[in-house]
Amino acid sequence: MTPKVFLVLALALTTCQALPFVSYDDADDTEVVELPGIEEVPPKLGQDIIDLTPLGTALFGKPDEDMTATLVGNFSADTDEMNPEELGSYLEGDMLVPQTDLIMKNGLPTQSSRWPNGVVPYEIRGSFNARDMATIENAIAEYHRRTCIRFVRRSSERDYISIRGDNSGCWSSVGRVGGKQEVNLQSPGCLSRPGTAMHELMHALGFLHEQNRMERDGYVAIQYNNVQSSAMNNFEKAARTEAFGVPYDYGSVMHYSKNAFSINGQPTIVAMQANGADKMGQRNGFSDLDIQKLNRMYDCGTANAAPIVPAPAPVPGVAPGAGAAAGSGNPIVDSFLGGLISGLGLGEEEEKTSS
Repeated sequence: MTPKVFLVLALALTTCQALPFVSYDDADDTEVVELPGIEEVPPKLGQDIIDLTPLGTALFGKPDEDMTATLVGNFSADTDEMNPEELGSYLEGDMLVPQTDLIMKNGLPTQSSRWPNGVVPYEIRGSFNARDMATIENAIAEYHRRTCIRFVRRSSERDYISIRGDNSGCWSSVGRVGGKQEVNLQSPGCLSRPGTAMHELMHALGFLHEQNRMERDGYVAIQYNNVQSSAMNNFEKAARTEAFGVPYDYGSVMHYSKNAFSINGQPTIVAMQANGADKMGQRNGFSDLDIQKLNRMYDCGTANAAPIVPAPAPVPGVAPGAGAAAGSGNPIVDSFLGGLISGLGLGEEEEKTSS
């Protein structure tokens, strides 16, 4: 019996848990061990499931390191009237699930889900400078200040977001798609306005763009004659919108700017209410209605109702995430694992931060 399998059996016997399922992930040549009852909280069917089928196969692709990277690289927050996430070649500008070999082998997912209990494990893998980090940290702090959603540093959770800064623009998947899912914030363009990081994290939480709501025709008029021919489908209405009873919001951090995907510099979106024109596309921060939607989607009750859930404390001498089930969230289990891992010498070298 190998030491890793011994470790897993010992954990199962000590914690009275069902025996784990051990599989092999050929994406990165690592053994994947799933421990029932410790880490994963299954979604409530019918309530937490997010249907991705209306988005179609356009949601899946590869990061664009050419045209999108160049456009976002040339973005100026001082002079450009649109937002950097509206410059991408992705679905609606910034929604993307990268087409990995693992996804292609298993088939494209048709649904995602909410994050259980509003807790989102995350890591930061981009080479961000101090100003970039402050923008990202401010975005996370605003979620913590105004909602019950909690972003916690990842230890060994299977499902988590990885915040990167690759030269491929601003993009995110929609909802909890499973496994490692990336949120990309190309610097400096995607971090030049506070609301862009909030916007991409809202996608990761399961929200779509405001101007694509099924009832949008009562609030905005799309000027298709001004829209780039390749971007026409970015303005398709949703067949069904789940807005949790929150009315249409011109000031949402999820709303396009008035010139989004314009071919001639003229507006592509015209507000049909007098108070809407100046609000569309703002990226200063959450609107009050954004907060209502977030809190209703995640059953917060009142803002900031849930306690902050810290990442498990590291075990001395063991790299974060080392071992088959490090950081289970149970202090007794973690203590036992820490001693056992150290005794068997099973600590793995910490993954290097990508640049």
